Amino acid sequence: MFPTGLSSPNPPPTQEARPAATDVKGDSGSITSPKKRKINGSEREDPAGTISPSPPKTLNSSSSSSSSACSATPLHIQKKLRFEDSVDFIGLDVKMAEEAAAAAAAAAAASCSNNKSRAVFLSGGVGHHANGLSKTAGSATFSNSKPGAAKKLVIKNFKGKNPKLPENYTQETWQKLKEAVEAIQNSTSIKYNLEELYQAVENLCFHKIAAKLYKQLRAVCEDHIKAQIDQFREYPLTLCDHLHFLSVLFLKKIDKCWQDHCRQMIMIRSIFLFLDRTYVLQNSMLPSIWDMGLELFRFYIISDLKVQSKTIDGILLLIERERNGEAIDRSLLRSLLSMLSDLQIYQDSFEQRFLEETNRLFAAEGQRLMQEREVPEYLHHVNKRLEEEADRVITYLDQSTQKPLIATVEKQLLGEHLTATLQKGLTHLLDENRIQDLSLLYQLFSRVRSGVQVLLQYWIEYIKAFGSTIVINPEKDKTMVQELLDFKDKVDHIIDVCFMKNDKFVNAMKEAFETFINKRPNKPAELIAKHVDSKLRAGNKEATDEELEKMLDKIMIIFRFIYECGAAFTSKLEGMFKDMELSKDIMVQFKQYMQCQNIPGNIELTVNILTMGYWPTYIPMEVHLPPEMVRLQEIFKTFYLGKHSGRKLQWQSTLGHCVLKAEFKEDKKELQVSLFQTLVLLMFNEGEEFTLEEIKLATGIEDSELRRTLQSLACGKARVLTKIPKSKDVEDGDKFSCNDDFKHKLFRIKINQIQMKETVEEQASTTERVFQDRQYQIDAAIVRVMKMRKVLSHNLLMSEVYNQLKFPVKPADLKKRIESLIDRDYMERDKENPNQYNYVA
Repeated sequence: MFPTGLSSPNPPPTQEARPAATDVKGDSGSITSPKKRKINGSEREDPAGTISPSPPKTLNSSSSSSSSACSATPLHIQKKLRFEDSVDFIGLDVKMAEEAAAAAAAAAAASCSNNKSRAVFLSGGVGHHANGLSKTAGSATFSNSKPGAAKKLVIKNFKGKNPKLPENYTQETWQKLKEAVEAIQNSTSIKYNLEELYQAVENLCFHKIAAKLYKQLRAVCEDHIKAQIDQFREYPLTLCDHLHFLSVLFLKKIDKCWQDHCRQMIMIRSIFLFLDRTYVLQNSMLPSIWDMGLELFRFYIISDLKVQSKTIDGILLLIERERNGEAIDRSLLRSLLSMLSDLQIYQDSFEQRFLEETNRLFAAEGQRLMQEREVPEYLHHVNKRLEEEADRVITYLDQSTQKPLIATVEKQLLGEHLTATLQKGLTHLLDENRIQDLSLLYQLFSRVRSGVQVLLQYWIEYIKAFGSTIVINPEKDKTMVQELLDFKDKVDHIIDVCFMKNDKFVNAMKEAFETFINKRPNKPAELIAKHVDSKLRAGNKEATDEELEKMLDKIMIIFRFIYECGAAFTSKLEGMFKDMELSKDIMVQFKQYMQCQNIPGNIELTVNILTMGYWPTYIPMEVHLPPEMVRLQEIFKTFYLGKHSGRKLQWQSTLGHCVLKAEFKEDKKELQVSLFQTLVLLMFNEGEEFTLEEIKLATGIEDSELRRTLQSLACGKARVLTKIPKSKDVEDGDKFSCNDDFKHKLFRIKINQIQMKETVEEQASTTERVFQDRQYQIDAAIVRVMKMRKVLSHNLLMSEVYNQLKFPVKPADLKKRIESLIDRDYMERDKENPNQYNYVA
């Protein structure tokens, strides 16, 4: 028997395996190596092992003259001495070298008398052939002849003619080699020493018998492989589910045949290595011994139609069963597919059929699962399939199969169902904010050609549809701005996390927002303005400065989606933000001023300076402030006008707010209230109960504002006042008293002022102000058109201007702007045709 457990049946191309002298013992199959080898009459240890990396070096050479003297021993063939490297003898002088040469000559003579020829030759050096063989060069020399110096002894090959082979040597030698090959093929013990067999091959090659030897070896291998085909014909020709067991047995038998063949060819090649590295290498038309074995196995075993068909069918059946969740012998598949690859029939015999079966399987599976499963479940199944196929390539398929295999799975499970997947589940995933599923959807669609583009189109349509439900529905006007902000945050998060910050999705989102937010002219802009106004009024009472600034940044992003409102409109917003920053700086300076003046008091005053023209118009209201507040107002007025001469301050009491410290029976609280609420509550420090008329007289608050203020204090959630009689509205004659039993879970309580409903007149006024802000952009559009056309009729001018403007405008308003430009000499009516305008340069 021979060693098994080879790591790979195909030996590396540079392997130079050759047997050393070995003894094969009995049936155990163990191969032992000689422990010692004689060189020039001395003995040295030889490393153990069955295969040596280079051909054997022997000293059994003789000259042609000694050959005739020793012809009585025909079994010993003359051998040439070769050394891979030169030998250095340290301290050897010329005399020692001469003595060594004399001793060698004496040994040769003694050898001749004992019917054994030996010779020692001097060589100028040994070169190396590309095939691993040694090549002699130079002549006998000694270097550095000074006494006591290191001397270099170089052994030179003998240049005599090869002696003739003994009679019947070729035939007898081939018979030994043939028996050895057959023993390897039959897994029996070899009668002869492997070193002797290797040397026999070398001798035949030296005597020009290499061509015949190669043919004979091929014939022996061919006969053995041809005989193997019969063992596979007993198996059924078709492979069905009930024949799965037989198919696995068949595949294992094929695999064993292949493994045995590879092991045998490795051993055979080690014996015939000299032939492989000389004669075969020099003849480019001949395959190496290993390749010759592959050719024979391919031709007689795998190329047999029945064997190949059953082998491929069995492999495909195993893969199909594994795809269905069954456990299979993956090592068997790996070995068989490696065999097909080594035999160079992997692509033609297996890969094409495998890809066809894969395409058929996943085409049917994709159609079925798209009907049965929801989109998230289907996406996870597709991802699992892709991972399984990638693992299949790593485990047993050839690497060349990876690209077409993965492309097939992607096409059948994804590419064929892009639209169906999005129609069925994208809206659901987006509505429920399924971040992980959306991330997987994007990753999978990115693998398929045009997948991202299809997803992009559905992404745009979703944003337009969802956003339109927020903007168009009048019932959502109260919550429109906040819903838009929440929706914008949601889509931004999806783009960042799920869509990998893809610029195409960012730009598509902006385009979609612009589309739906301008479907309802003016209203979104109006509501955004009111929302900003309410947030700025509340100031840092609802949020910190940082939170307020972030919120305003988000609102401005939404505002930019509205078609341009004109430079004047945006400049007002910029002015608002500038006022807020300047007010902070002014208050820092005012606090320093108060400390320097050492002004007494326990009220802390904060003032926001609002530039008239940037902010909405507020009707001033004179109210009766406590003396302490009036004194602080005067101090601030003195401070501010001292720094900014020529300016005028007007106090807006409707925008004021305060924090009051209140003591109730059970607890102390801080009340965050408006200035009007503050004036009302401070009255109850002076008395227990007051009527509506008494409060109005004492505070000076306008009637409608006072009623709303009292309603917020006595009828809201935080009822710090008690109203008699109890009702939701404040009527004439109602009486109010302090609610000493007031309770609340919070320490600081914000009591919101009840907002008045906007009247139709106020909405019309807002729309008119918006038009006033836009009139500059209308004027600019008219002038641009006239400057380009020079002469234009009224209808064409109106059409051109409508095309340039991105916001709606009434024809009557447009006519007013034309008349205004005519009055300002930007254009004129034609004298002959009143319906035509001329540009005035």
